[in-house]
Amino acid sequence: MAFTPKGNGFNKPKPTPANTANRPQRPAGNDQNKEEHRINERIRGVKEVRLVGDNVEMGIYSIQDAMRIAEEQELDLVEISPTAVPPVCKVMDYQKFCYMQKKKAKEAKAKAAKVVIKEIRFGPQTDDHDYEFKLRHAKEFLQEGSKVKAYVFFKGRSILFKEQGEVLLLRFANDLEGLAKVDSMPVLEGKRMILMLSPKPASAKKAAPKPAEGEEK
Repeated sequence: MAFTPKGNGFNKPKPTPANTANRPQRPAGNDQNKEEHRINERIRGVKEVRLVGDNVEMGIYSIQDAMRIAEEQELDLVEISPTAVPPVCKVMDYQKFCYMQKKKAKEAKAKAAKVVIKEIRFGPQTDDHDYEFKLRHAKEFLQEGSKVKAYVFFKGRSILFKEQGEVLLLRFANDLEGLAKVDSMPVLEGKRMILMLSPKPASAKKAAPKPAEGEEK
């Protein structure tokens, strides 16, 4: 077994096989990212790759030359498109890439978790003018991507008109059918009858001209 010269004795040599097996590698992120991308020495069974990245002359290189270029820049060789012919590899800081991906996923999750609910209040005997005014506001809220919580508030003896309140909320849901889906039908909770609406996915894009058409009718 061959060993490197001992020199002055300060650097103890290691067997060649051990050096090959324990070749230093840059951190590769979490286990999930390791499965998603092969990096550096994990890129096996490939003779040539198409190389991309910053400060890199893009083109087809042998896997050895591609790894050498990445090492010279103290970066990683990351296989980003294994099914291409030849596979596409990018020279990048893989640890930073994993961090940014995790950060973006966390931000997207936080953004998705923020549900805005706008409330619209009616009385059991709301007149048509007030109804149309609140209907326009509801359309604006839905077009913004907000949920709408519409409710009829029954004050004192007006609870006797709860059927009238339910009819009003059902009319409201029907008038917003093009923009909203009903999450829950009118339900009486204490002195309030509540209707929950969520925006349909395409409502924001279709929004602009529709309110004007509704006003003309």
